[in-house]
Amino acid sequence: MKILVTGAAGFIGSHTLVVLLEAGHEVIAVDNFSNSNPKALDRVREITGKDFCQHAIDIRDRAELRRVFASQRIEAAIHFAGLKAVGESVLRPIQYYDNNLCSTIVLVETMAENGCLNLVVSSSATVYGDAKQLPLTEGAPLSSTNPYGRSKLFIEEILRDVARADSRWKIALLRYFNPVGAHPSGKIGEAPNYPPNNLFPYVSQVAIGRLARLSVYGNDYPTKDGTGVRDYIHVMDLAEGHLKAVTNIQVLNGAEPINLGTGVGYSVMEVIDAFEKTTGRQIAYKFAARRPGDIAACYADPDKARHLLGWNPSRNLLDMCRDGWRWQERNPNGYSDNT
Repeated sequence: MKILVTGAAGFIGSHTLVVLLEAGHEVIAVDNFSNSNPKALDRVREITGKDFCQHAIDIRDRAELRRVFASQRIEAAIHFAGLKAVGESVLRPIQYYDNNLCSTIVLVETMAENGCLNLVVSSSATVYGDAKQLPLTEGAPLSSTNPYGRSKLFIEEILRDVARADSRWKIALLRYFNPVGAHPSGKIGEAPNYPPNNLFPYVSQVAIGRLARLSVYGNDYPTKDGTGVRDYIHVMDLAEGHLKAVTNIQVLNGAEPINLGTGVGYSVMEVIDAFEKTTGRQIAYKFAARRPGDIAACYADPDKARHLLGWNPSRNLLDMCRDGWRWQERNPNGYSDNT
């Protein structure tokens, strides 16, 4: 299958490229590199031994995206491109709505022009808001506590309307939880150009010595130890979920939401403990006030993905820590060096 991947050089995009290429698919990678590095695509080539087309474009640029489609007979798209930091979205809501919504609209319109009606979309567990009942099923009430989450919720609603208007569309709305870890080679991993929003990169940077200590935001949540609980999923399991979604997309009925998570919630303190056991490094930390938009706990019911797509995550928290640490230790400054 010939598959367009937007945001291909990002954390999840680059790992998904590896899985797609190793499965024998042909990929067309697009990214504007606003929060990623083109070296990630070179590393994907190193890992897989395969080449692919890449385009440095912003997919909101309709003319440029049309040129990409004109040059290839694209059969499906996997859409990762977008801004994703919860805290930043609270400070810059218009930037998030413009980037995330407009990019999706332009992509869908361009796909329709070219008769490409198979789409896998990067959604998020943030569409569930401050969940009242756990684990979260796809039928849980939808809301959001921050502009990033609302942008994902609006995208889902737009795509549901698209599928209702034209039943030929097959759209997987993948609601994934907290991607962590890295490719086991240590060649690709999480390396945003801006300060990361999630826990694992900060833990890794404390372990490598780039940060003196970790800030734990909130120790007064109604959880097992007062710190936030999340469903962490290895990025390779997540990448394999995208492969399952795009290759099984014809089983979907219109635009279908599908959770990609492990079904297990870990607190911040449990992650710190697992990281220390895996790496032998002590993680210094301090407690800080809760961040705006954060919630106490969030973890998935992944049964739909198992039954509908045949997807099962196979890597545990120690695997996530081990692979994430290998990436960080070998690439202390991300893609800016290769030590």
